[in-house]
Amino acid sequence: MQKSVRYNEGHALYLAFLARKEGTKRGFLSKKAAEASRWHEKWFALYQNVLFYFEGEQSGRPAGMYLLEGCSCERAPAPPRAGAGPGGARDALDKQYYFTVLFGHEGQKPLELRCEEQQDGKEWMEAIHQASYADILIEREVLMQKYIHLVQIVETEKIAANQLRHQLEDQDTEIERLKSEIIALNKTKERMRPYQSSQEDDDPDIKKIKKVQSFMRGWLCRRKWKTIVQDYICSPHAESMRKRNQIVFTMVEAESEYVHQLYILVNCFLRPLRMAASSKKPPISHDDVSSIFLNSETIMFLHEIFHQGLKARLANWPTLILADLFDILLPMLNIYQEFVRNHQYSLQVLANCKQNRDFDKLLKQYEANPACEGRMLETFLTYPMFQIPRYIITIHELLAHTPHEHVERKSLEFAKSKLEDLSRIMHDEVSDTENIRKNLAIERMIVEGCDILLDTSQTFIRQGSLIQVPSVEKGKLSKVRLGSLSLKKEGERQCFLFTKHFLICTRSSGGKLHLLKTGGVLSLIECTLIEESDASDDDSKGSGQVFGHLDFKIVVEPPGAAPFTVVLLAPSRQEKAAWMSDISQCVDNIRCNGLMTIVFEENSKVTVPHMIKSDARLHKDDIDICFSKTLNSCKVPQIRYASVERLLERLTDLRFLSIDFLNTFLHTYRIFTTAAQVLAKLSDIYKRPFTSIPVRSLELFFATSQNSRGEHLVDGKSPRLCRKFSSPPPRAVSRTSSPVRVRKLSLTSPLNSRIGALDLTTTTSASSSPTTTHSPAASPPPHTAVLESAPVERAAVQSSPAVDATELSPGRSSSTPRHLRYRQPGGQMADSSHCSVSPASAFAIATAAAGHGSPPGFNNTDRICDKEFIIRRTATNRVLNVLRHWVSKHAQDFELNNELKMNVLNLLEEVLRDPDLLPQERKAAANILRALTQDDQDDIHLKLEDIIQLTDCPKAECFETLPAMELAEQITLLDHIVFRSIPYEEFLGQGWMKLDKNERTPYIMKTSKHFNDMSNLVASQIMNYADISSRANAIEKWVAVADICRCLHNYNGMLEITSALNRTAIYRLKKTWAKVSKQTKALMDKLQKTVSSEGRFKNLRETLKNCNPPAVPYLGMYLTDLAFIEEGTPNFTEEGLVNFSKMRMISHIVREIRQFQQTSYRIDHQPKVTQYLLDKALIIDEDTLYELSLKIEPRLPA
Repeated sequence: MQKSVRYNEGHALYLAFLARKEGTKRGFLSKKAAEASRWHEKWFALYQNVLFYFEGEQSGRPAGMYLLEGCSCERAPAPPRAGAGPGGARDALDKQYYFTVLFGHEGQKPLELRCEEQQDGKEWMEAIHQASYADILIEREVLMQKYIHLVQIVETEKIAANQLRHQLEDQDTEIERLKSEIIALNKTKERMRPYQSSQEDDDPDIKKIKKVQSFMRGWLCRRKWKTIVQDYICSPHAESMRKRNQIVFTMVEAESEYVHQLYILVNCFLRPLRMAASSKKPPISHDDVSSIFLNSETIMFLHEIFHQGLKARLANWPTLILADLFDILLPMLNIYQEFVRNHQYSLQVLANCKQNRDFDKLLKQYEANPACEGRMLETFLTYPMFQIPRYIITIHELLAHTPHEHVERKSLEFAKSKLEDLSRIMHDEVSDTENIRKNLAIERMIVEGCDILLDTSQTFIRQGSLIQVPSVEKGKLSKVRLGSLSLKKEGERQCFLFTKHFLICTRSSGGKLHLLKTGGVLSLIECTLIEESDASDDDSKGSGQVFGHLDFKIVVEPPGAAPFTVVLLAPSRQEKAAWMSDISQCVDNIRCNGLMTIVFEENSKVTVPHMIKSDARLHKDDIDICFSKTLNSCKVPQIRYASVERLLERLTDLRFLSIDFLNTFLHTYRIFTTAAQVLAKLSDIYKRPFTSIPVRSLELFFATSQNSRGEHLVDGKSPRLCRKFSSPPPRAVSRTSSPVRVRKLSLTSPLNSRIGALDLTTTTSASSSPTTTHSPAASPPPHTAVLESAPVERAAVQSSPAVDATELSPGRSSSTPRHLRYRQPGGQMADSSHCSVSPASAFAIATAAAGHGSPPGFNNTDRICDKEFIIRRTATNRVLNVLRHWVSKHAQDFELNNELKMNVLNLLEEVLRDPDLLPQERKAAANILRALTQDDQDDIHLKLEDIIQLTDCPKAECFETLPAMELAEQITLLDHIVFRSIPYEEFLGQGWMKLDKNERTPYIMKTSKHFNDMSNLVASQIMNYADISSRANAIEKWVAVADICRCLHNYNGMLEITSALNRTAIYRLKKTWAKVSKQTKALMDKLQKTVSSEGRFKNLRETLKNCNPPAVPYLGMYLTDLAFIEEGTPNFTEEGLVNFSKMRMISHIVREIRQFQQTSYRIDHQPKVTQYLLDKALIIDEDTLYELSLKIEPRLPA
């Protein structure tokens, strides 16, 4: 089919003149107008494949023309006549002959014609059919299929001929060897028989015998040769070579198709848009064109050259050498990095440009080009994303059918490794770029902007809505304002957590975000998270009763400014636990990294980066682990593949713990291991902590320098002395408890606040002793600051019932033990009397000056003991940290596995029996124990079963009496209840696609059933009405409900309604849709565009990215993503390593789902509405719906 026609006005006039004189068919026809049902009589002339029409038979200039190539002509029924005219006129109209010309081009309306005589109409239809060249096109397709079949036969014969040729060459060599042997044997025979009778030579019988022998030898040789050839044709080697050649031919075809796609992208979109950008009124700028198409033109030139090389190699068939072509191509494929890195951004720029009507109209014209075959620009921009993986798969298939001794084997393996490295780099850059784009998207949502989000090391953790409770001085709640404050409106805040900062924003009526003027950007290094207030704080007791223990505090201590407290209120205990777990994990990571950086960079010859680099197991590939180029939040390379043992080792590495690794591991561990194995590893680390760090790393852990550059400040603001952890003060321990080891950290310092040495001594004290005594040898010299650990009983006595707000100041955190005091020389308390030391601070101080020599009374045994104490405390903190994260975010693991729950309880009880346990560790273990043992009494969430079982509800109302707002709210409530009930374990392993899906994923199947029931209810309600007006009103009301669902961020409900309206039974009701208003149809199109599956739900993903919870996404979108990941990549490599990159992708999707699950709607349950929505009696099955549709509007006769 001719794809494009170029003509000018003179050409058209000349063709019109020829049509008038020599046209195949000429005469008057009536043409239907486009704007109304009116018919205009025109004079038509058909010339070849062009149809001209004139205003009259004498007109010299045509009024229009149609290109008939590829069209079809059909007989059309006479349209119904609404007017009641004379009977004769109606009969004349009914006798006229109607036919329609349908064009193959998208967007072109059909041409409706009529004539007076039936014979004349048939002649016109026959002439138009011949002018469309339909028979020729069909014949061309048939010939093309035959041609392709013959080409395949020829290629097969060529392959067989080549194999036979090789075998013949081998047999020729064998024959030559046999001939030489025969000649040698004949010479030997002649020497043994010196003479021969001449009579025998002349004997005719002997000659006949020799001829027969020669014939038999030839026949035997030919038979043997045929057997050898047939055996080779059937051999595995020949079969492998045939498959290899077929792979090469397929690769060439795919490369040709890819070059053609790039050619269309450049010539049909890029170059025309460049020209449009240079026009007087450009619909798009040159910068936007460059941002959309990136370097696609360069990619096209590269692959055109590569394609020419492949075709040249095919010309030399059967010798197919391709490795050198890949050697030339590989260094140039780096240009794909730029395209892949900015691909998502280019699609965003394109979506923004489509908001311009002129550009959108121009783009649709380009997409209507027949060369595009109905594909959109986004489709062509996506093709380069799959080219590198396609090369890897092709080379992998080639290697599978290439013998090890083949000349191309090593070159192909090298090409495969290089392509895999490039693909890995591109994948990591895409992940890094996605994180940057997420930060930039949030930054654009904030009106004032936020510079900290421009930091590339800033990783997004979570977001959600929290309520900020107003506070006054000293961090106490303002009870005066609480009574008049509407927390839902005035106090609602949109919060964003990153690895280093915490953002608090307010949302304006227009949807824009504004940072709080005070406390809008909180640096986590300056924050202390308080999970539970002191028991002696009366105000905190009152707040706990008021808010149901859903509040938590963040104490902020900015340098050079007064400290302040931010009190936040979570919607539920589960969400509070999730927020606090993530915040505490980020704070712990920052502070641990800061402590180790200060310690090792100021007081040791081994810096923190060098300590990490010195451990090759953390960044170098090995047989049981493979790393990515991307760094995680702890600046350690991400794991790409690893064995289960190495993953468990990373989970319990005491030097760092990345929150993204922890989330990924806990979401997906059941794919490659069991909960019992994970818990056994944690228990082993708690009991034998030194096994968690390699020997070489332990040496670096305590390596110190020989010089005296380990000096640092010891004032009240020193980061070593003021580290705070998120645990309340310890409870008093009874005097009957076992003896407690008391540790004394002696810090020797001159008057200028410089530290020269640090001594770590150990003394033993009975728990009944109210004071601690020290020997003179261990007493600090003059000008010595002493960090002393007093007995727990004394700490309990010293704690006052009322805690002043200054205890939450920079000098002290509510999480630090009260029995650790910072003292000035002479036993007097320092100004910051409440400044205390946490275990991490003690670890920093203990390792800071270990190499400066020890004073009298400090031997090597004590030093080793203190180092072991530090490692044990660090191991205990790590185990408790992982357990807290596990219990708070993945409580379902313990609800479904009672054995696992009991094992965790036993481990926690064992931890609590440790006599050396620090108070904040004891408090953390007690909190985890309490979370495991107590029931969820605050779980006030409705369940679908509870709603269904409500029997005391009044009679359900009918559809006409229910307001659209109430319907939308209750649909949203039901959808979120069903969506929220899905446990994340069901998203693993594609259980919803298995035969036993109802047993493996019951909640996903329940969600799918609820979606279908709601969609069936919408369709059934519309079809229940007998008259057209009622059905049209019902459609308009359901569209309004869908629009309210959009405002409520219920995109699942939107899709339930729009899918019902698009059902065949409803969509075919043209008379009903004609009664629907234009505004409703336009709104319907807008809603359908939002939830369209086009481009893998591109619009819906963009909408969800810019909306804040609560929201109900369409679950099928995530299930499609998970299925794509599961089918595209295996869980384990060929070496048996866990594909942790795949686990990271799965975890990313599951975290996004759980983010929407955790934030609930504040919608009141209305039993009347939900009873109507869940009434199964109102639902009509699909077949009955279609039968009703046919009764309402029967099919038109053919």
